[in-house]
Amino acid sequence: MAALRAQCVLLTGSNRGIGLELVRQLLGGPHPPTHIFATCRDPEGPRGKDLRDLASKHPNLMLVKLDVADPSAIVNAAKIVEGKLNGAGLNLLINNAGIFTPVSLETVDSEDMIRAYKTNAVGPLLMAQAFLPLLKKAAQDGKEKRLSCNKAAIINISSFLGSIKGTPESYFKPVISYRCSKAALNMLTMCQALTYGEAGILCVALHPGWVKTDMGTQEADLTVDTSVRGLLSVLPILSEKHSGMLLNWEGKAIPW
Repeated sequence: MAALRAQCVLLTGSNRGIGLELVRQLLGGPHPPTHIFATCRDPEGPRGKDLRDLASKHPNLMLVKLDVADPSAIVNAAKIVEGKLNGAGLNLLINNAGIFTPVSLETVDSEDMIRAYKTNAVGPLLMAQAFLPLLKKAAQDGKEKRLSCNKAAIINISSFLGSIKGTPESYFKPVISYRCSKAALNMLTMCQALTYGEAGILCVALHPGWVKTDMGTQEADLTVDTSVRGLLSVLPILSEKHSGMLLNWEGKAIPW
């Protein structure tokens, strides 16, 4: 099985659920990155304790304060990361932060929609813009000619619920604001692929499955461990042929 060998990785929404488990498994993998930047809104607060515990044991893990719904916080985080990398590039940006509100078509309001879009779609857009120079640097320095997560990549953690084609079979969970924002994220991923691919940056959306987390609830099908092991097994095999696509945690394409 191919192994992920990205040297510099940044993840958003890293203090719980899928994000926290991604950090754990990256640290414990066969080829842990030289730098892992784990971001969340309050790394020094109670919700950042698990990350702080990991950082105390792993010098390659750095915690960065970042709220993806705050454009100025994104710019500040990019400056901090650039300084830490000291001339190196960023190989892998994983846009994992997201919010989920259980609102139906009857109950959703403008605030629900705007809040979901700011975090789930606008956040990944601004993250890619802010970290683009570091991603381009990694792409230029990379030895691989093909697009890959080891060279330079943007991975947007999306959802099957954002698939327009798949809506009829999943509509028992209406979650309107989440669905629409993830559909927008899928479109963003395709636009990023068509634009950033020319600079050697791979852009792919991944559906982690329905996972037992605070967001996914305990009714979900997958454990966090299973989902993340799947995601980390998919990342090393991604290439040009996956550019702009939505895949699940097993690497299967999802029509969207």
